[in-house]
Amino acid sequence: MSFFYQIPAQQQAAASPVKQLSVNQHYMLKWQPQALLLHSKQSLALPEAAEFTLKLPAQVAVLRLFGDALSWAALHKVMQCFTETALACRLYQPHPELSAAVELALPTELTATQLQQLNELAAGLDIELVYLPTAPVLAKPGLLVMDMDSTAIQIECIDEIANLAGVGEQVAAVTARAMNGELDFAQSLVARVAALQGADEGILQQVLAGVPLMPGLTELVNHLKAHQWQVVIASGGFTYFTDALKLQLGLTATFANVLDIANGKLTGKVLGDIVDANTKARVVNELAAEYNIAASQTVAIGDGANDIPMLKAAALGVAFHAKPKVQAQAKAAIRQGSLLQLLYLLD
Repeated sequence: MSFFYQIPAQQQAAASPVKQLSVNQHYMLKWQPQALLLHSKQSLALPEAAEFTLKLPAQVAVLRLFGDALSWAALHKVMQCFTETALACRLYQPHPELSAAVELALPTELTATQLQQLNELAAGLDIELVYLPTAPVLAKPGLLVMDMDSTAIQIECIDEIANLAGVGEQVAAVTARAMNGELDFAQSLVARVAALQGADEGILQQVLAGVPLMPGLTELVNHLKAHQWQVVIASGGFTYFTDALKLQLGLTATFANVLDIANGKLTGKVLGDIVDANTKARVVNELAAEYNIAASQTVAIGDGANDIPMLKAAALGVAFHAKPKVQAQAKAAIRQGSLLQLLYLLD
């Protein structure tokens, strides 16, 4: 049985498709200037419309839309980019703690220009939009490599150490320039760590005790591990913190820099090779090979310029709460909200 509805423009702003549609049901959407037309196989509490023509093209990619601001009005504006045909639509809820996303099945791949326009539109609407020609599959073994600072956790550890050591402003300025890609990461790390010379080792424990995990981190890691995924942190930060996270979360492995400590004081030096952008990219490839994970099942997520090679090395590189430069070079971006939202990008 088929039901046909219209969602007039004047009713769109006040309601959400996530509240009025059902997960595990399939719909068709068609754009009109003053309304969205909806085909459903179940009865809905929406204004009825006359039967309209449906042609279901083959699916070659999907768009997934999510976020608190997702409304029929926002969906109408996105659908305006696809006026030539009706699109298959469904709600996608990959985790019980996430609201459903709206998935639109696309009959053709998007051009770079089209994708840029859609990303700009989504930013203006304050919703999240991800374009997936293909997606890693949760039910198959996979690999997630995460940055730590401002991705897995909500702070930049070196800035917090520097604040307690009394050199906060000096170090934060260098950190900001490094994360924006204005400075070579390795050189900037050496300069920042040098500023910590003579700081008491106890400062590290003070910072660790107060580290705020990124919302959704624990749930994401547990969900991926339950599906036989390997979860790794590759960080330009410090092993003092990544080792603690590995133990707390049960991570597969962590990679980070080792602070030199002598007689209870930081020496201002890093021991061994520096974990930089290229190291983080190698982690993706090396861990995938070690655990026999298909390249198509690799995911990386980070926020800074030194994450870009890692994001490019993975099949799906995701910019998270990232600077514009990083968003522009990632395959997808999550601009705000929980880390658990990464699940929206997996099938």
